[in-house]
Amino acid sequence: MQAQARVVIIGGGIMGASLLYHLAQEGWTDILLIEKDELTSGSTWHAAGQCPNITGSFNLAKMHAYSNWLYPQLEGLTGQYVSWHKSGGIRLATNERELAWMKYIQGFSKVVGFNMELIDPAKIREINPFVTTDGVIAGAWTTDDGHADPSGICNALAIGARQMGAKIVRKNRVTAFTQLPSGDWDVETEQGTVRAGMVVNAAGCYARQVAQMAGIDIPVTNMEHHYLVTDPIPAFQERSEEMPVMRDSYMSGYMRQEQKSGLIGVYEDIGLAEAWAPRGGHPEWQSTSELFPDDLDRISKWLERAIERIPVFGEVGIRRVVNGAIPHTPDGGPLLGPATGLTNFWHCCGTSFGIAQGGGAGKYLAQWMVHGDSEINMVEFDPRRYGPYADEQYSRDKVFLDYRMTFTTRLPGEEEPDGRPQKVSPLYEKLKAKGAVYAETYGWERPKWFSLDGREEEGGYHRTNVVEVVAAECRAVADGVGVLDLSGFAKYEVTGPDAEAFLNRLCANRMPTKQGGIALVHILSSGGRIQGEMTVTRLADDHFYCLSAAAAEQRDWDWLVQHRLPGEQVALANVTMDRGVLVMNGPKSRDVLSAVTAADLSNAGFRWLSGQEIEIAGCPVRALRVSYAGELGWELHPLMADLEAVYDAIWAAGEAHGIVDYGLYAANAMRMEKGYKAWGSELTNELTMFEADMGRFINLKKEDFTGKQASLDAQERGLRIVYGEVDAANVDPRGTEPCLVGEACIGLVTSGGYGHRTGKSLFFACVPPEYAAPGSKFDIVLQGERRPATVLADPAYDPDNSRMKA
Repeated sequence: MQAQARVVIIGGGIMGASLLYHLAQEGWTDILLIEKDELTSGSTWHAAGQCPNITGSFNLAKMHAYSNWLYPQLEGLTGQYVSWHKSGGIRLATNERELAWMKYIQGFSKVVGFNMELIDPAKIREINPFVTTDGVIAGAWTTDDGHADPSGICNALAIGARQMGAKIVRKNRVTAFTQLPSGDWDVETEQGTVRAGMVVNAAGCYARQVAQMAGIDIPVTNMEHHYLVTDPIPAFQERSEEMPVMRDSYMSGYMRQEQKSGLIGVYEDIGLAEAWAPRGGHPEWQSTSELFPDDLDRISKWLERAIERIPVFGEVGIRRVVNGAIPHTPDGGPLLGPATGLTNFWHCCGTSFGIAQGGGAGKYLAQWMVHGDSEINMVEFDPRRYGPYADEQYSRDKVFLDYRMTFTTRLPGEEEPDGRPQKVSPLYEKLKAKGAVYAETYGWERPKWFSLDGREEEGGYHRTNVVEVVAAECRAVADGVGVLDLSGFAKYEVTGPDAEAFLNRLCANRMPTKQGGIALVHILSSGGRIQGEMTVTRLADDHFYCLSAAAAEQRDWDWLVQHRLPGEQVALANVTMDRGVLVMNGPKSRDVLSAVTAADLSNAGFRWLSGQEIEIAGCPVRALRVSYAGELGWELHPLMADLEAVYDAIWAAGEAHGIVDYGLYAANAMRMEKGYKAWGSELTNELTMFEADMGRFINLKKEDFTGKQASLDAQERGLRIVYGEVDAANVDPRGTEPCLVGEACIGLVTSGGYGHRTGKSLFFACVPPEYAAPGSKFDIVLQGERRPATVLADPAYDPDNSRMKA
């Protein structure tokens, strides 16, 4: 075995082989894949091989679509048979909520580029004469779907990678890692040690064990999953045309033709079994091509429903039952990206739909590794979306939920309690008693809205039964004062003689020069793409207080720590758990705050976009005069232990002014009215600052900063983020809806919502420059209906910021 390699990939399943292939395509050929046994011998070999296009995630849909484009070509490229069947697929809708979900996906199918048509039951029966449509109201027909032999695909990718110069070593288990001061890794194996510039964990069902070898953990739980193959079905033998793959929530699974037999896969919701149980168990290293004893009793209810749906399946016996292990993550998405807290260590694992996602996962992760950015938004796949809160119990609870809901449609606004709560502020119980309905972000429980009359949200893509509640919260903030607990904000202290130079080198905007000054800054890659956004307050000459999104905590922390240069006199501290955050907004906020502090809150004494240390109820508080609601307001950052006392004092003082609690729904509505872009939606690794219309936050007078030259080079290229209004009826944009001119799809919505203060349905969209000028018009598809949209020149609410500066 060779002694060194630029990249060492651990694991020879679909994910590892795809990454090997795509790294080689990108020109990195000094790469080595190490497999403990044979290629595909983990969970790949026993997969059913389905490759659907339909998925609820826009960026996952891009991965699926690429896989479905790549796999049919592999045999011609490599000579390896992959048994690709372009059968098409139909997902059945048995109620209006499933149909609404399909309409949403049909919208972004126009952006991704896969063919999707919503069809009625008669058309379903025409395409598939074997299916019954009792209880079916519609179907999503995706003609580009297919299925293939998983082992054939994996081996084809491996052959293609070898043809480009990559190396593979089989029958060789990795046993340990050691990182050197240079950042390289010594990868110890049964056949010796290889030095790697980068290591990738693509170990499938063993991914958690491999991560633990490197001193970290990842939330991966391996589940048992059944599918069975019937004896040959006479009706199939008499027919040359292949039945499309059918997906159905009624039987909670998939049904398709396997040669001349039938194949049924089930995701049961009772009696679930974790592979290698009891809990905490791991697969033994010698486990290879392992299957578990079948449990047909456990899945019998769904098998019966499958036969109801396709009766010919019940006319023959069962030829083979497969019950194998499949890795799952808590949210069902793969882990693709840098490992938490480590340099030059990456993950390419955690996918429960590895065959469908494998091609795209390998492509887009390879782009990230080679170029520093991917062409798609990778935030939802970044392993650092999880933190220490995602322990084994949390992972197990969430994975069991994800498994049993595989074919259950989740609508916007719907959240399940499994695995929660993990991280709460000291106000959690108090606000819950006042009606707070919580959402989970990076383990944090954060109020979405307040149910004052006991109502429960009926989730959906339309304006729901809580719209009037959110409207009331927004009006209360606009007319009086509202308070929101956002203690989940990520918070960092950057101190030391080189703190200012350090931050100026990392960020596109200049650090505030005056004590107390606040600046909005952005972290860029060397290619000029947006990596993060922070609000920075200068507390002293050598002391900066940095805030970023809750979901970005680990990602931004790693960026800060890993970009500190040797000898740089900078101290970094993650103080997220040390301080709480209360956001107070509204024209009465100064009146309320002045009743609980002796600080001068006038414009002269406390200017807009500045911060001070003040005292509230005897507690020291960092007060920042900023407002993302577009009203006069402050962010209050007391010690977490003092948060409840500060809240109680503010609430008591605010009762005379009609103070209200408000939630994230109202906050997003007011954000949209002010035209504030959001990290992860408008500000992503897909775009430069100029493309995101954030050029005013680049300080070109600075000598240099990461990504400066690339940003300058990209000024006149690429797409543009625009802000606008759409003539909506009862459905507002929320993200990934297509923008159309005629029949051409010119772009997509990145985020949106209804502005209750303005009465406007607002959106951000990514479109070509020729549609970026104010007054530009195009259509946005909302739940299957084209609605006219117009690009606006200014924010819909208070465009001159007079209310915030009051």
